[in-house]
Amino acid sequence: MAANNRRMSGKKGAQVGSGGQRRRGLEGKGPTPPAEMRKGHAKQRAAQAKVRRSQGRPQARGRGGRSAAELVVGRNPVVEALREGVPASTLYVQQFIDNDERVREALQLAAERGGINLMEAPRPELDRMTNGLNHQGLVLQVPPYEYAHPEDLAAAAYDAGEDPLIVALDGVTDPRNLGAVVRSVTAFGGHGVVVPERRAAGMTAGAWKTSAGTAARTPVARATNLTRALEAYQKAGIMVVGLAADGDVEIGELEALEGPVVIVVGSEGKGLSRLVGETCDFRVRIPMPGGAESLNAGVAAGVVLYEAARRRG
Repeated sequence: MAANNRRMSGKKGAQVGSGGQRRRGLEGKGPTPPAEMRKGHAKQRAAQAKVRRSQGRPQARGRGGRSAAELVVGRNPVVEALREGVPASTLYVQQFIDNDERVREALQLAAERGGINLMEAPRPELDRMTNGLNHQGLVLQVPPYEYAHPEDLAAAAYDAGEDPLIVALDGVTDPRNLGAVVRSVTAFGGHGVVVPERRAAGMTAGAWKTSAGTAARTPVARATNLTRALEAYQKAGIMVVGLAADGDVEIGELEALEGPVVIVVGSEGKGLSRLVGETCDFRVRIPMPGGAESLNAGVAAGVVLYEAARRRG
């Protein structure tokens, strides 16, 4: 009975059923968040105002056009995108987020890169932005990609005193294949990649990641009509070479790779479309003694680009 009286008394001390709340209250809360993340701080207000202004301005369009902004959603995808140097304008962090290792790394990477706005937002706002996807409290906004014009790729090559070496993709819809092609073009001294405006992969965060940062140096152009873009290259004296499993010439025998050339790569399943295939000056094949029926776009482009670089010395 005395014990019960002691629990009901007003004396200080641990109470039955506290569940360790007092002990947890003494634990550290981790590093101090950046000023842009602290509620009411002048830097947070300035960052929020900057984002509102940028979202309210109409986007200018270059000759090649501009893609739509993209959101990378979820803790692991956001951290991976920041590690790979994917361009980003804003990192949205949920208010009162459970501050785990991935959240801390995302904040650190964004702060180290600079130029990325840090915005705190309530969960309902992030739910609305992501259409209910499982964002886990982290959302990264990737700005619209500035596409070049197909003519700009050839012009830049000639300005550098070099013969254009360009890859055009016909019906390639996987952004990872586009990123792999961009990486190969950079590795073998090419001057850019052309993609159609419709029914084709664009420069998404996935393409940026696969390019391993080379997309910052190798331009991607977008053509309203790929066939007409290829015909314009031909009028400018550039050979158009299409890769096809039933091509008439093996890639190692094609002397056209030594001069100005556009290499057209189709999708792994369908290959070149009919109009694009008919437009090509040559249809060439890659010999595959191992018996594989086809290569994906990234691998096929790498093989031909290597042969072109070897021939050009």
